Amino acid sequence: MTNPMKSGVRLRFALACGGVFMLVGAVLVAVLAFVVRQTLEPRNGLRQPQWIRVAGNTYWPPTEQYYIAGQRVAQVRRVYQADAIKNVLVWGGVAVLAGGGLAAAAGWRAAGWTLRPVRSVTARALLVAQSHDLAERIAHKGPDDEIKELADTVDVVLARVSRSFDGQRRFIANASHELRTPLTINRTLVDVAVRRSDASEDVKRLGESLLVVNTRHERLINGLLALAEGERAVLDRRPFDLADVAEHVLDLAAEEAKEQGVTIHRLLDPAPTAGEAVLVERLVQNLVENAIRHNHAGGEVWVSTRRRTDRVELVVSNTGLPVPRYEIETIFEPFRRLHGDRLRSDRGSGLGLSIVRVVAEAHDGTVTAEPREEGGLTIAVELPQESA
Repeated sequence: MTNPMKSGVRLRFALACGGVFMLVGAVLVAVLAFVVRQTLEPRNGLRQPQWIRVAGNTYWPPTEQYYIAGQRVAQVRRVYQADAIKNVLVWGGVAVLAGGGLAAAAGWRAAGWTLRPVRSVTARALLVAQSHDLAERIAHKGPDDEIKELADTVDVVLARVSRSFDGQRRFIANASHELRTPLTINRTLVDVAVRRSDASEDVKRLGESLLVVNTRHERLINGLLALAEGERAVLDRRPFDLADVAEHVLDLAAEEAKEQGVTIHRLLDPAPTAGEAVLVERLVQNLVENAIRHNHAGGEVWVSTRRRTDRVELVVSNTGLPVPRYEIETIFEPFRRLHGDRLRSDRGSGLGLSIVRVVAEAHDGTVTAEPREEGGLTIAVELPQESA
């Protein structure tokens, strides 16, 4: 079945052909009716004479019978004139309508033949888009016309986008190495200095402060790199179960939750999806860490996964301080925190929920947040379900 949106240009072309034919035909019928009317008008030489030649050169004025006969002839002429003009208009109109329909049909066929290369280019572009492989090209082979020019332009755009993604990947890899290496060295040196037997209490306190600052910088850099990684489109989509990822993250977070005095409840039903499991694991980890760290002693966290028609859903709820509804949208912005936590380094870098959003959007998913009446948040992430 043809999509009506796809036949819009073809339909407009067919209607234009039929409309132009009918407009030209209507003008021709009107001109023809005018010509017939003028042709059937009486001539000056055929008007009733003042005198009638009887015999030889003898002339007599017309009699009454002659005038009556002339009026009858004029009446018959007017009837024939009206009938002729009516027939021209009626049959001409029928011919114009029929010709307009045939012209529209011919325009439809001609438009289909003309747009066939466009459909071929569109189908190839759709396959390239669905393959998630930026190395693919349309590579349209045909006459050197506007359609080939369009296909070549799309190929140029794809090449530039591919180079841009490759450059971004290389930048992320290089930045990851260049930024993390000095921090790792600093952490090692400070840790060695603090553990020395002759280290004074001042040195130990200074070293612990430096380690806290270093840890904060590591979290910040890791968050920025994850944010940059998540903003790119996910090209390598592999199937995995969101429930398995959530269970793995919860196992890793169990010790931190115990230290914070937070109880975690899990209800993990199968939730098959596809994408980059490492990025989705970071998404779940940020949500769980956010729920634990922005909580209170004796608080609770609920984590669940499930299927919903053609989507899978991850829901993370936690107790904690009340969150104003008007601040819900701002918590997904980088470096935005609630409840005056801007200067506290033990609760992250302020990029956790920003990373959650970009990773979800890179997987064609959505993130929504709702404040709980008792305090805390409920954050739901929906991702496309992996088809069987």
